Amino acid sequence: MAVEEPRYTVLVSEPPFEVRRYAAFTVAQTQISGDFDAASRNGFRRIASYIFGDNVQAEVGAQRKISMTAPVTVAPDSEGWRVHFVMPSAESLQTLPKPLNPQVQLRTVVEHEVASVRFNGFTTQASVAEQTERLKAWAKTKNLKLNPTAQVARYDDPFTLPWNRRNEILIDLLP
Repeated sequence: MAVEEPRYTVLVSEPPFEVRRYAAFTVAQTQISGDFDAASRNGFRRIASYIFGDNVQAEVGAQRKISMTAPVTVAPDSEGWRVHFVMPSAESLQTLPKPLNPQVQLRTVVEHEVASVRFNGFTTQASVAEQTERLKAWAKTKNLKLNPTAQVARYDDPFTLPWNRRNEILIDLLP
């Protein structure tokens, strides 16, 4: 079963590295404190609750389920960690139901460019740090200017065998 991902155009491809231009998309996000693993779990549960019905559709006053998409991303922010799910492309801030949990926010991510590196396995702090450094080193050889904050993007469910998992580090490019 195919899971929708945000639309992007590949500008540079040197596997496992890419530079991409993403079209604008909508996300449901939450801020979580704690370490990376706990924030990932708790943030995932909070947003999953929203897409599985912890919401209200304004015009009908009813809850509704939202289709699952990929990836789920985790990035450091001023409050600890920001976890977000990309919403289906058919949805917008105007059509999505309102989260019942005030800790879940909806926002639009504008068109942007990122550098990415793809890897398999578990997203441990060590593997994330290693892949982030690989991506930064590759970007330096391309004279790319990177935002200092890296995102961890996970595309598979937790039951996928580690060697079959698709993970990425995504870093926004600076102008």
